[in-house]
Amino acid sequence: MHIVVAGASGATGRHVVEQAARAGHRVTALVRDPGRYDPPDAVTTLRADVARDPAIPLPPDTDAVISALGKRSPRDPESTCMLGIIHLAAAMRAVDTRRIVVTSAQPVLRSGAGLNALDRHVLTPLIRLWGRRIYPDLERMEAYLHSQGEYLDWTVLRPGYLRDEDKPGTFRLELDRNVPGSTFRPDLAAALLEVTGDESTYGRTYGISSRTRSGV
Repeated sequence: MHIVVAGASGATGRHVVEQAARAGHRVTALVRDPGRYDPPDAVTTLRADVARDPAIPLPPDTDAVISALGKRSPRDPESTCMLGIIHLAAAMRAVDTRRIVVTSAQPVLRSGAGLNALDRHVLTPLIRLWGRRIYPDLERMEAYLHSQGEYLDWTVLRPGYLRDEDKPGTFRLELDRNVPGSTFRPDLAAALLEVTGDESTYGRTYGISSRTRSGV
């Protein structure tokens, strides 16, 4: 499978690229500055600022797109993720590609389904307040994907707190519910890749968290 990874130089995107390449996929990494990105062997790099560039030249044989987009700096557009997905969707239509898997975040699910009362009514509202420049963008991004079912076979994953430690274990997915606990970035990358080839996940949104080998 030829997989294009948006946000490939980010903390999660790097894991997606590395795992996809190890699994034998052809990988194209979309990055803002190829000069500052050292890709794994056999990975093709393509310069693209997907939030700002409405004309992304996707390879014509792209089978799927995985988005690990996120805001890195206050200078990034307020709608970084939504604009990025809009531009990616247009590029996908131009090369007749439908499959896209997108990273969102747990606090986007306002009902808090799957979490305990403290998380739903206290912690999540505080997190949304802290991330008031982040989560509305992700909500708009998800709403846009829902409107594109005629053109896109999309899946959204909503991780909880993302941890940078390289302690991959296993992950748990729940349909239309949040999953308590944090998520190691390697596990999120593995989940993004796993669902990419699973047609049963089309048009669906999943919560995700990690289960380490120690059970924590």
